[in-house]
Amino acid sequence: MSRNPSSSAVPNAAGQPAGVTTSTSTPSASGLEVLGIPGGTFLREALTSCSDPLQAIEEFQVENGILLPSLRPMMPLLDLHGVKRLDFHISVMEALRDKLLAQIADLGQKEGKEKDKKLKELLNKSFLVVKTKALRPVVMAVMKHLSHVDEKYLKVLVKDKELYDDCDTVVKRQMWKDNQSLFGDEVSPLLSQYIKEKEQLLFDQNNLTNLFFLPSPKVRRQGEVVQKLAHMIGNNVRLYDMVLQFLRTLFLRTRNVHYCTLRAELLMALHETEVQEITNVDPCHKFTWCVDACIRERNVDTKRSREIQAFLDGIKSGQEQVLGDLSMMLCDPYAVHFLATSSLKILHNLVASESLPREHHILLLLLRMLALGLSAWQMIDSQEFREPRLDSQVVTKFLPALMSLMVDDQVRSLNSKLPSDERESALTIIEHSGPPPDAFQAYISESSVPCVLAMYYTLQVARSRDKVALTRVLGTLAVGHGERSFEDPFLHTLVAHLIPMQDEFVNEMFCTVVFDEFFFTSIGKENVVRHLTKLVWYVHHKLPAARLDTLMKALQPNPQSPEIMHQVYKQLEQRIESYQLNPSSMTQGVHNDDSVLMMNVPTPMSI
Repeated sequence: MSRNPSSSAVPNAAGQPAGVTTSTSTPSASGLEVLGIPGGTFLREALTSCSDPLQAIEEFQVENGILLPSLRPMMPLLDLHGVKRLDFHISVMEALRDKLLAQIADLGQKEGKEKDKKLKELLNKSFLVVKTKALRPVVMAVMKHLSHVDEKYLKVLVKDKELYDDCDTVVKRQMWKDNQSLFGDEVSPLLSQYIKEKEQLLFDQNNLTNLFFLPSPKVRRQGEVVQKLAHMIGNNVRLYDMVLQFLRTLFLRTRNVHYCTLRAELLMALHETEVQEITNVDPCHKFTWCVDACIRERNVDTKRSREIQAFLDGIKSGQEQVLGDLSMMLCDPYAVHFLATSSLKILHNLVASESLPREHHILLLLLRMLALGLSAWQMIDSQEFREPRLDSQVVTKFLPALMSLMVDDQVRSLNSKLPSDERESALTIIEHSGPPPDAFQAYISESSVPCVLAMYYTLQVARSRDKVALTRVLGTLAVGHGERSFEDPFLHTLVAHLIPMQDEFVNEMFCTVVFDEFFFTSIGKENVVRHLTKLVWYVHHKLPAARLDTLMKALQPNPQSPEIMHQVYKQLEQRIESYQLNPSSMTQGVHNDDSVLMMNVPTPMSI
C-alpha cells in the first residue's frame, strides 16, 4: 500500500464517507467542519457575503466561543491584557485534550469487551478529525489502546505519511503484518545501522579497548537496533517471521555473518522479555538458549552438552529445514569464537592428561556444532538441509598435529626457564620450531573446521607473544579454506594481538612472515588493507625504513576506494611524519596504548 494522500474515504457510522456530514459544510470542508462545527471555510463565506464584516466576526465569536455564561464577562478583561482569543481557546482546548487523554489511558488499562466497545465508539466519533493536528493525539491514543483497529481506518493512515508517522508502534504493527514492503522500509535502516556499528567496531583505528569479542551476550542484545526490532515485533509472530526472512535473504546475498549474530540476539532479546507467543513457536529457541548460556558461562558442562546433542539428534524427517536456522545461529562470529576457543581449551587439557581427542565427547560435539555453523551459507543457498559430516581424519590426524604444536610450545617455554645450556637449548629449539606437520597444513586448506581451529591457535600464540609459534603457522593461514583467515573478526583480533608485539617488527624475518606471507597475499581486499593500516598505525616506528616504504605504497588507496580509506591513509602519513619530527612523544604514546590494550584483550584460553 502506498502512503501517498488519497481521495478515498473511510465510511463513518452512518455509512457516509468521512469528510461529508449533514451540516452546511462544503465538500472541501476540513478540520472541525467535518463535525458540523463552522470553521475557516464558513467564516470566509460569511465575510464575503455580509454587509458588516465586524458584526459578522463578533457573531461568529459569540456563536462558536466557549458557551459558559460565567466566562463571558472575562473576555473583555483578557482583551485589555492583550490575551488573544485564539490563545485562550487553545489553552482551554489543550487542557481538555490532556484530561481526555488521561481518561483514555485509564480506560485502556481495563480489561473486557466493554473497554473495546467504548474505545471503538470513541474512535468512530473522533477519527473524522484525525487530520487536525491539535486533536490527532486523541485519535492516536484511542487506536493505541484498541486490541484491533478496523481495516478502514488503517487504510487511511497508511496512505498519509504524516498520519502514519504519528501512529504508535502498536497500531503500525497491524499495518505491517499485511504489508511486507512497508515493514521492510521500516526495518531496512535498522539493519543497515546494525552492520555499520559492527564495522565501526572492527575498523576503528583508535579502538584498543572495546574489542569485538569483549561484550557479553547480555550487553550486546541491549543494543539500540536489537531493542528497536524487538519493540517493533512485539508479540506478533508474523512480523518476527518477516524479520527472519529479511535476515536470511541478506545473509544469502551478502555472506555477511553479522546478520547471523542479529538472528541470535533478537531471539534472546525476546526470550529475556518473555515474549512467549514467539519463543514458544520458534523451533530454535531452546537450542539458542542453551548455546547462549554456554557462551555467557564460558563453559560447556555435561548437562548442557547432552541437551544440545539431544536437540541435534532429535531433528526428525520432515523437520530438516530447521537446520538452516540452527546453522545461522552457529555461524554467528561470537558462537564460532566460543566453539573454537573451547575446543582449544579442551585440546590443552588433553595434552596435559595425554589423552586422545576422539575419546572426548564434548570436544566432538563442539566440532560438530562448528561444522554446522561454518556450512550455513552453503546450506541456505542450496536449500539442502543436511547436517555436514565431519571428516573423521580431522579428529584422528589434524587434531593430533595441532596438539603436537601445543607440545612444542610448552617444551620451548619450559626450556627458556631452565639453566643456560647453549647446545641443549639449540637442539630443543631446532626440534620444536620447524615447519608445522604436513597434516596440519593440508587440512587447513581443505576443510573449514581445521582452518578455524588453526586461526584460533594462531590468536592464542600471538596473545602469549610466542614469536616462534606465530611465525610457524601464520603463513599457512594464507591458503586457509574459503579465505576464512581474512574475515574481519579474525583480522581485527589478530591485529590487536600483534600491536603489543611491536618490538618484534624490527626483525625483518618477522616482518616477512606477517606482511609478505600473510597480509600481502590478500592485499587486494579492501578489508585487509584497512586492518593492515591499523597495524602499521601502531608499529610504524619499529619498522625498518625500506619495509615501511613498501607498506605505505601497498596501503595507498586507489581512486575507487571509499573516502574513509583516503582519510585514514592521510592521517597515517601525518602520524608517521609527526613521529619523525618528535620520536619521543610517539614512543610514550604507544607505550600507554600498549598498557591499555594488554588489560583489555582476553586470553582465548580463559574463555
